[in-house]
Amino acid sequence: MSTFLAAFVVLLLFFLLMSVGYIIKRKAVAGSCGGLGAIGIDKACDCDEPCDNRKAKMAKAEEEARNERLTQNRII
Repeated sequence: MSTFLAAFVVLLLFFLLMSVGYIIKRKAVAGSCGGLGAIGIDKACDCDEPCDNRKAKMAKAEEEARNERLTQNRII
């Protein structure tokens, strides 16, 4: 029982120190490998046709990029 209690205390101390570090730095926890984007995969699924939510996000991003280009190239 004492081994279990010692392991639990060590684990609890580890989580406490991690949370203190997170609170102090205010930096989001992130992976080190870059995820799927690092290997050139744009989306997590293998479907040929994107879903409706993805289509809406892509259309919105395209519209925002278009508006940005129009703003930058404005003559007047």
